[in-house]
Amino acid sequence: MKRLIPVFALVLMGLAGCKGFLDREPLSEIAPDQFFTSESDLRLYTNSFYNVIPSAEDIYNEDIDNIVKTTLPDAVTGRRTVPTSGGGWDWGELRKINYFLGNYNRQGLSSATTNKYVGLAKFFRAWFYFNKVVRFGDVPWYNRVINTTDEAYLTQARDPRTVVMDSVLADINDAVARLATTKATEEVTKWTALALKSRICLFEGTFRKYHTEFNLPNADKFLNEAVTASEELMTKSGYQIYSTSPDLAYRDLFASLKASPEEVILARKFSSDLQVFHNVNYYTITASYGKPGLEKRLVNSYLMKDGSRFTDRPNYNTLPFYEEIQNRDPRLAQTIRTPGYTRIGNTNKLVPDFGATVTGYQLTKFVTAETEDSYNKSLNDMPVFRYAEVLLNYAEAKAELGTLTQSDLDKSIQLIRKRVAMPALELAKANADVDPYLAAQYTHVSGANRGVLLEIRRERRIELVMESYRWNDLMRWKEGHLVADQFKGMYFPGLGKYDLDNNGTTDVVIYEGTKPTEKGPQYLKLGSEVVLEGGKNGGLVLINSNQTKSFNENRDYLYPIPIQERLLNKNLTQNPGWQDGL
Repeated sequence: MKRLIPVFALVLMGLAGCKGFLDREPLSEIAPDQFFTSESDLRLYTNSFYNVIPSAEDIYNEDIDNIVKTTLPDAVTGRRTVPTSGGGWDWGELRKINYFLGNYNRQGLSSATTNKYVGLAKFFRAWFYFNKVVRFGDVPWYNRVINTTDEAYLTQARDPRTVVMDSVLADINDAVARLATTKATEEVTKWTALALKSRICLFEGTFRKYHTEFNLPNADKFLNEAVTASEELMTKSGYQIYSTSPDLAYRDLFASLKASPEEVILARKFSSDLQVFHNVNYYTITASYGKPGLEKRLVNSYLMKDGSRFTDRPNYNTLPFYEEIQNRDPRLAQTIRTPGYTRIGNTNKLVPDFGATVTGYQLTKFVTAETEDSYNKSLNDMPVFRYAEVLLNYAEAKAELGTLTQSDLDKSIQLIRKRVAMPALELAKANADVDPYLAAQYTHVSGANRGVLLEIRRERRIELVMESYRWNDLMRWKEGHLVADQFKGMYFPGLGKYDLDNNGTTDVVIYEGTKPTEKGPQYLKLGSEVVLEGGKNGGLVLINSNQTKSFNENRDYLYPIPIQERLLNKNLTQNPGWQDGL
């Protein structure tokens, strides 16, 4: 396995890495004529760039409104403050990249040798700056290493977002042109660069469209770039949606130890040989990580198996668990425990464990067989870019541009739905019959394509859940208000005994007073271990109901610049709404 940030890359990172903006780069003290003398040197150096690939632990942090835990992140509580230092304002990875771009060709290596490594550096610089812009908006653009004596560069002001994103677009286009076309789940290729371009341009195009308060031009330019990048990957790469049985394919895509080369464009790899593990499986079956579970509105968003809307059913919010789960989009039963669930490789039927899920909708996505993991030793690869995202990006960008056709849906959304044997999304029908449940959540969607845009957002949320897209999606759509809503879980009509899987055995007992002594069921004390909307009269489970939640529409779409950075560089302005006293 080549891309696990191997030992030699970690050694190099010790030389090349820095976390502080003003830190000297140790590797810069190595003369270029002592390094970059061969292709192996280029490979050695650029391997360290892979350090920025998100870790599996990022999945744990999708506790925005998709996944709910016993505690709330600062992003949804209003507790975000201006940090003294840190706060994401780190530039060490950029310095490594810029050092490489400034020195790789000092020894006269041929372009045939250097080309793909330059493309790799441009890919990671584009990704680096995209993440900075998503977080902070305007940021200084640096395309060379800063020397400690370069006062003008050290005190540079923030460049306009438009300038930075044009530079990001130039970098990712250069990466696309230079990188190899051979597919590899462990290595950045031309197809990875196109997938990143698709992601970047969809974000920027929709952010500019919906955030009119920033007066950003050329939203359609980025949306069109998202379409062209997606289209090139769709027509030339050979990737496809991984598909087997409709009742297993979605589960198996994420539970497989090795990333599927059919669909996964880039994955973070794990290895028992190199002792590189994650603990996603343990995360979903224990209370140790905040008892995560899907939020009720997301569960409601899954369609019926025939394509009709669950939320059109009478009393949909007060159906018993067994009834609400029947005949739904098969991805629901491949994402959470539903009646009849068995862990891979086991025959024991398991109901949701309220000791491990605060909402009752217990996560199973990414969970492998028990024999393949133990605490903190899971090995299944974590997808970072996959083909389904590109198809979703394509459909959404086309819909936002107003150029979406039924043919476009058939070669994008329908391929994703076909994996689980769901009916096709029909353009005319979606726009003629707008879903009021989704429309009430996504308040900024309008126009002739309103209905199909809402359906694409439904599809995106369901298909990509637990893959760390949700926060950025809400930010670009200007729908941050959703994270401040009350989070809810499963419905119970009040005190009593409940058979979750309808097999004649009591699974959950909600009680008051003294805990019953009968062995077998899960006991939840009303008011402490479980809170219901109507108390004894029942209702949906309320999550974090004693914690204040807020989202400041005039401030929270961007993060603040740390105080220390503004003290060091007086030319750095603060983001709107953030008060740091400077």
